[in-house]
Amino acid sequence: MTESAEINERALRRYVKRVNERWPLSQAWLGGARVDDASGLGAQRERGPEFVVVLVSEDFGGVPWIERVYHAADLWDAEAMGARVDVHCYTPDELGRKLDTVRFVRRATEHGLDLLTVLSIKPTPSKKKSAKKK
Repeated sequence: MTESAEINERALRRYVKRVNERWPLSQAWLGGARVDDASGLGAQRERGPEFVVVLVSEDFGGVPWIERVYHAADLWDAEAMGARVDVHCYTPDELGRKLDTVRFVRRATEHGLDLLTVLSIKPTPSKKKSAKKK
């Protein structure tokens, strides 16, 4: 991925690292209108959110959904990225259910950027699993 006016790779990397420090991520995707624009998709009749982030962590389990989303969205640097973000935070099981019901989540996972791969960030083992082993 190269830095462009649409997607600030440096700010995106900082965001993913900050989230990953709080909740070890097993998967993360970036979708939305800016990603579609950067990939050369033509003008869209219904543009939708500029950025959609889908974050997946076992450690979201037991954390109320609104709390996850609030804190993950608060870590996003809207000024550096040029727009706010629509954040979706799920456990792996929750993601499986949401793929059928939430269009923006499905689109981000199917056509968006796999952030851990693109940004060369290794998935981090769950803190919950590590604590159980001790």
